[in-house]
Amino acid sequence: MRTWIRDPIAMLANGGTRGLVVEDGKIAELVGRDGPAMPCDEILDARRHVILPGLVNTHHHFFQTLTRAHPKAINKALFPWLKQLYQIWGAHLDRDGFRLAVRVALTELLMSGCTTASDHLFVFPADLADAVDIEAEEALRLGMRMTLTRGAINVGFSSGGIADERLMQDYDTVIADCERVLARYHDRSDGAFLRVALAPCAPFNVTQQLMIDTAALAEKHDCRLHTHLGETSDEDAYCLHHFGCRPLDYLEEVGWLNQRVWLAHGIHFDDAEIARLGRHGLGVCHCPTSNMVLSSGICRTKDMEAAGVTIGLGVDGSASNDSSNLMESVRHALLLGRLAYDASSITHLDVLRWATEGSAACLGRHDIGRIEPGRQADLALFTLDELRFSGAGDPIAALVLCGAHRADRVMIAGQWRVVDGVPVGMDLARLRYEHGRAASVFAE
Repeated sequence: MRTWIRDPIAMLANGGTRGLVVEDGKIAELVGRDGPAMPCDEILDARRHVILPGLVNTHHHFFQTLTRAHPKAINKALFPWLKQLYQIWGAHLDRDGFRLAVRVALTELLMSGCTTASDHLFVFPADLADAVDIEAEEALRLGMRMTLTRGAINVGFSSGGIADERLMQDYDTVIADCERVLARYHDRSDGAFLRVALAPCAPFNVTQQLMIDTAALAEKHDCRLHTHLGETSDEDAYCLHHFGCRPLDYLEEVGWLNQRVWLAHGIHFDDAEIARLGRHGLGVCHCPTSNMVLSSGICRTKDMEAAGVTIGLGVDGSASNDSSNLMESVRHALLLGRLAYDASSITHLDVLRWATEGSAACLGRHDIGRIEPGRQADLALFTLDELRFSGAGDPIAALVLCGAHRADRVMIAGQWRVVDGVPVGMDLARLRYEHGRAASVFAE
C-alpha cells in the first residue's frame, strides 16, 4: 500500500513541497511539484495540516500521573518534594493504579504528537515485579514505540537516602530482572517497537555497585544507559559529602562516561564538565517544564550542543510537569532557552530538532526523528484551525510560538494511531474516570 499524504500547509523536512509517500511503514519519498514517482493506492488530503516528524520523549515517570499538583508536594524544590511524595507513593502505589497511570501518560503523549516514549521506571512495590512488562503491554496496545528503562532504587531512608524502602528491590533481584527484561524486549532492529535501557535512578538513591554492574550489562547487551544527573545543587552537595567528588566525576568513577549514556536534566555542569560530556559523546535530555516547576535551574543547551553533546527533550514526571504533553514542552524549551541566551540564539527549529532528531539520537535510534526516505513513517499532523493560530505567518513557527498542544492526526509505522485528535479505539471519558478514581487514593 502506497499512501500519498498530499499538499500540507508545511512540512518539517528538506524537500517535499507536496507532501510524502508512505509505503510498508516507511517514508518512501518526498513529493515534489510533479507528484509521486509511482502511482499511489491512497491519497490523504493534508491541506489543513502542518506535518512534523513524530516527537520523541526521552525522560518521564509515568506513575506520577497519579499525584499531579499534590497539596503536600506543590511549591517545593526537588529534595523536599521527593521526601513528601516517596512516602505517598510507597503507601499507595499498586499494580491497578500503576497500569492506569501508564495508560494515561502514554495517551497524553500520543495526543501531543509523540510517537516514541521513554519512561524512567524505578519504583517496584511488592506486587509490581512485572512493572516493565505492564509498560510494554500498554505501549503496544496504543501502537507506540518505547524504550523501556529498567531502573532501580536501592538506597532508602534507613541508609541515608530519600527513597521509601517499600518501592525498592534488593540488588540480586534488580540485576536478575535487568537480564530478563533485556532478553525479552531489547530489539535492536530498525523499526523496533520496544528497546531496553538500564537506568539506576540517581547518585543519591542507588549504590555504586549497581551503577558499575549496570554499565557492564549495557556493554554485554549493547543497550543504552540512563540516569538523573546535574539536576540540583543539592545533588552536588550530596555527591561531595558521600563520594568526595562532583556528580560528573562520580559518573566517570562508575564507568558511565561513554556514548551509551543519556542524562536527565544536566543543569549544574560547569564549562569544563560540559566539554567532558561532549568529548565522551553523552546525551542530555532537557526537561524545561519540570525544571521551572521545581526551580531546579536552566540547562545550558546551546553550550552543550557546541561542545558536542546531543540534546533531547522530555516532559519529566507528571508530578513535576504536571502533564505529559511533549508539544507543550517544546514551547517551554524555546521560552526558557531565550531567557538563558537571547531571542536569536534559540529558534523554533532548534527546539523541534531537540524533540525529534536529538531525542532519537539520545535513545540510539537513527530510524526515526526525521522526515526523509527510508526512515520510519512516524508523523504528527497539526491543524491551524484554532483561534490561537489566526494571523500566524510561518506555520511551523506558529506551532511553537502560538502554543500547539494537540495533534489532529498521528501516524506510527504507517498506521494512524490518532484521528481527529482522539487515539484510535480509546474511550477517553472512561479512562479519565478510572484514572481519577485510582488517583483519589493518593490524596488521602
